[in-house]
Amino acid sequence: MPQLARLSVVDVTGVGINATDTVIELSRFPDFNSKLEFSSARVFPGGQVASALVACRRWGLSARYIGSVGDDSAAALQRLELREHRIECHLIRLRNCLSQLSYILIDGRSGERTILWKRDSRLTLRPRHLRRRWIERSKVLLLDGHDAVAAAQAARWARAARIPVVADVDNLYPGAEALLECTDYLFASFEFPVRFLGNSDPFVNLPRISQRFGCKVTGVTLGHLGALAWDGARFHYCRGYRVRPVDTTGAGDIFHAGIVYGISKDWALDAILEFSCAAAALNCTALGARGGIKSLPEIRSFMRHARRSEPAFSQERLERTTSNQSRHS
Repeated sequence: MPQLARLSVVDVTGVGINATDTVIELSRFPDFNSKLEFSSARVFPGGQVASALVACRRWGLSARYIGSVGDDSAAALQRLELREHRIECHLIRLRNCLSQLSYILIDGRSGERTILWKRDSRLTLRPRHLRRRWIERSKVLLLDGHDAVAAAQAARWARAARIPVVADVDNLYPGAEALLECTDYLFASFEFPVRFLGNSDPFVNLPRISQRFGCKVTGVTLGHLGALAWDGARFHYCRGYRVRPVDTTGAGDIFHAGIVYGISKDWALDAILEFSCAAAALNCTALGARGGIKSLPEIRSFMRHARRSEPAFSQERLERTTSNQSRHS
C-alpha cells in the first residue's frame, strides 16, 4: 500500500464490489425440474465497480480501487487482474472468508443472463475501512450501492472536496438515501426508481429523485433500448446500439465506466450517453463482465456505423414531458 504522503491523484476512484464469475453457457434456459447439458463453464473476474475501473484503465484513465475480498483463490484472481491493469488497489482482506462468487447462466439464444450470487456479510465495507485521502486524491468518484453506509461516507468526502460522484445503484440497499444525498450523477437500473418510488414512469421518477436529493443528473438504463436521463431542465434519450449478444453480463458496469470517462473529458450529456451505450453494447459481444471492453477507436468506429435499436420513446413524448416538467418546476 502506498504511503499516504505520496498518494497520487487519479482520474477515478471506485468504491464497491468485485466478484468472481463462473459463466455457464447453455443452449437455452432450463425448464424447472429438468436436466440440460451446458456448452462451457469459464471463470472470469467481475463486479460492478471493479469491472468499470478496468474499462476506464483501458481507455487511458488512471484508477484507484477500494473493495473487499476473502482469503481464497478468487481473491488472488482479483489482485492479479487489478495489478495487470495497473489499478492502484486497496483491498480489505477478510480471513477465513470466501470472496464474492457468482454463477451466471447464459441463454445461448439471446445472450441474456441469470445471476446466482453469494456474498458473505463479513465482506461488507465499513466507513472505518476507508481513508479520506483515497477519495480526495481523485477527479471522479464511482460508487455502487451494495455497501451504502461506506459509500455514503466516501460520497460526503468527495462532495466536500468538489469531486463529482457517480452512483451505480440497482437495488434498494439499506442506507441508499444517504448515498443519494451526495450523488451528482445517478444512473440506476430501470427497476430501482420503480421500487424506490412505487411508480413505473421514468418521466416522473427521474425528476422526483433529482428534486428530492439534488442530483445534477438522474438516469436509468433500458437494456438494448439505450438510456434515459434528466438534467434538471430536459430529458435526454439515447437509443441503444444493435449487436449480436453473446453475454449481457457487465453491460451496466461498462456503461458506468463510459459515464465516468465522459465526465472526465467534460463532454456534454448527450455525448456521454452515446459513448456509454455504445461501449456497453460492444461488451455484450463476448463472454464475461469485461470480455467485450473495446478500445476507444473501436468504440468510435462502431458508433459511426452500427445500427440503432427501435426508440423506446417518441420524440413527441420527450418534448411533451420536458415541457410538463418545466412548467411544474
